[in-house]
Amino acid sequence: MKILFVLTSHDKLGDTGKKTGFWVEEFANPYYTLLDKGADITIATPKGGAAPIDPNSDAPDAATEDTERFKNDTEAKEKIANTKILANMNANDFDAVFYPGGHGPLWDLADDDKSINLIENFNKQAKPIAFVCHAPAALKGVKNTSGEPLVKNKNVTGFTNSEENAVGLTNVVPFLVEDMLSKNGGIYTKKEDWQPYAIKDGNLITGQNPASSQLVAEKLLESLN
Repeated sequence: MKILFVLTSHDKLGDTGKKTGFWVEEFANPYYTLLDKGADITIATPKGGAAPIDPNSDAPDAATEDTERFKNDTEAKEKIANTKILANMNANDFDAVFYPGGHGPLWDLADDDKSINLIENFNKQAKPIAFVCHAPAALKGVKNTSGEPLVKNKNVTGFTNSEENAVGLTNVVPFLVEDMLSKNGGIYTKKEDWQPYAIKDGNLITGQNPASSQLVAEKLLESLN
């Protein structure tokens, strides 16, 4: 199992002066779930080099078993500090791709041509494409083989408008994940705020929020077995 993880390179939370990046739990849980099953994981970002960590996801109240394991894992931290350049990644070399969330992807991966092209190539090859929380933002400009939005008529989920409102960032983010997925024709569903929820529709897997990371990882594993 060769799996590509795509993380954000973006570290500024709009004009707030605060930092953002990827959400540690949304990386760590799927990373270890897949690694422990023997997956060979490559990590890439648009700019390459160090992937920015959202400081809120590194706070004690966001800690989980997996984030603690990551903190003590020199090899994983080394990979995060030295990510590959996204433009050099080829769908032919991997069995699946996974996008962890955090607010960063809303600014860079959502409009990144290399990322859009990569997802479209994975999809053409009918390989699993998985996203959690804010990461479905990366699907914004992605088309299916007919040239329509990839999410059109697909069952999808992602960070909800009410969850964005709860963290007070509705007016900071460039767009709301829930609204974008619906606007692009996705059949959007959700559970209550912060509840674990993930959907698989064909080769597309999406999860609602950080609590859904494990479910997304499990659905990705099922798709590969």
